[in-house]
Amino acid sequence: MLNLGLDTKFVRETLDENGMLVDYTLDYPETFNFAYDIVDAAAGLDPGRLALLWCDVEGNERRFTYREIMEKSNQTANYFLSLGVRKGDRVMLVLKRHYQYWFSILALHKIGAVAIPATHLLTTKDYVYRFQSASVKAVVATTDQNTPAAIDEAAKQCPELQIKVSVKGAVPGWHDFDGELPSFPTELPRQDTKAHEPMLLYFTSGTTGYPKMVYHDYTYALAHIITAKYWQQVEPGTIHLTISDTGWGKAAWGKLYGQWTMGATVLVYDFDKFDPAQMLGVMSKYKITSFCAPPTMFRFFIKEGIEHYDLSSLKHASIAGEALNPEVFYRFQEYTGLKLMEGFGQTETTLILGNLKGMEPKPGSMGKPSPMYHVDVVDEEGNSVPPGETGEIVLRVKEGEKQPGLFCGYYRDEARTTEVWHDGLYHTRDTAWRDEDGYYWYVGRTDDVIKSSGYRIGPFEIESVLMEHPSVLECAVTGAPDPVRGQVIKATIVLAKGYEESEELKKELQTYVKKQTAPYKYPRIVQFVKELPKTISGKIKRNEIQ
Repeated sequence: MLNLGLDTKFVRETLDENGMLVDYTLDYPETFNFAYDIVDAAAGLDPGRLALLWCDVEGNERRFTYREIMEKSNQTANYFLSLGVRKGDRVMLVLKRHYQYWFSILALHKIGAVAIPATHLLTTKDYVYRFQSASVKAVVATTDQNTPAAIDEAAKQCPELQIKVSVKGAVPGWHDFDGELPSFPTELPRQDTKAHEPMLLYFTSGTTGYPKMVYHDYTYALAHIITAKYWQQVEPGTIHLTISDTGWGKAAWGKLYGQWTMGATVLVYDFDKFDPAQMLGVMSKYKITSFCAPPTMFRFFIKEGIEHYDLSSLKHASIAGEALNPEVFYRFQEYTGLKLMEGFGQTETTLILGNLKGMEPKPGSMGKPSPMYHVDVVDEEGNSVPPGETGEIVLRVKEGEKQPGLFCGYYRDEARTTEVWHDGLYHTRDTAWRDEDGYYWYVGRTDDVIKSSGYRIGPFEIESVLMEHPSVLECAVTGAPDPVRGQVIKATIVLAKGYEESEELKKELQTYVKKQTAPYKYPRIVQFVKELPKTISGKIKRNEIQ
């Protein structure tokens, strides 16, 4: 398949003698816009190349070439302009995995409006907070799960919300996307946008407080070339599948920017409830070549019987978002011959650390720093720590210099921006240690570190060990007050089906941890619960665990 060369048009990269990336610098015009300069450019170079392959659980299928994506996004831009959407307006997209999402987000990029992807799992209260915080002018939403009703209820408290557009069905008082779009032209004069103007805004949930508003400019799209090309190892003309719903930041990592810059096809499977058998069937049917998902999905695949599916087309698999069980790594390798390539980043960034093309992964390690960032591990005073010592992951950024891929700040919240970004450092609030070979190993969030008897203990490692025990479905490790040790380790556990809580099981789990890691890290308190408190994005809220 012809390489369109768009991955190198705005990039200067250097490879070593082994073909590994060692330097990466973006070089782009002040008017760079992903929708025009990548998608429309691809349509001009190879209009018939398949860009988006969409299918759903009912067996419906739609295929869109790069030219058709260009035309549909132009048409959608004209439609939005007719409704009153203008440059700088904030527009929320609640579109699950519907193909209309890709038309809409590109249209907003072309207009210069700020796209706000969001999940359909939001409640009325969630919408009110988001609409008011970002002064949202328009919303484009699915009709699934009665989403319009929750938005209508929220709109009563949000007078700035002026435009409501429904997808997959007409709704009283709303514009009908599918019904109204066809009457608009498929040509659009290039609008006036700049590379460092706001393009994308995400509400990111932490374990405490209200979600923060992370906003990125147009250079964010280019920074994801490394994500796709060197981590997911997407190649021109291949088919890539990332499971994420479009409401989460991971969709930008795996369903749009880097993949289309590489001239690949994005496969989208539109589903509500994850079913490992169905997903494996889709992967086999459409012969995907690269795949990205959290480790949990791979655990489900192995339990389902991955060996019974034809995954011979699969060449690369990458993971992120949670602990990787080494057993999963080796079982997946046994069945497919592939090594799971872990990576790490945040909503505020693109890929910070990863097992990149040409690297030998160490199971459980996040890999090494992306050549685009200056990554370090520092102590509480901001000093680099030696190998083997835990510290906070930071990015060193020159004062006054815009670092592509790194967020522009927390929208309308200078105080929180300054809190994490000062003295030439962006503080990720995540802790890790690096080994003598330069590989990074995750420990936990800075506010989750447990201090017990002089030891600094990250919950992540203990949770990873507990998750290997067959009785554990989910778990959270926290610190509990102790008059002698300051804190002791507490494990709050949701049991897997077929297991019941007992003193014997508690002791078995404690002994298991002692044997798998340093004995001082074992949980002195073990509590069994029916479920763990979580944020809307599924993160465990450790601060609510008693």
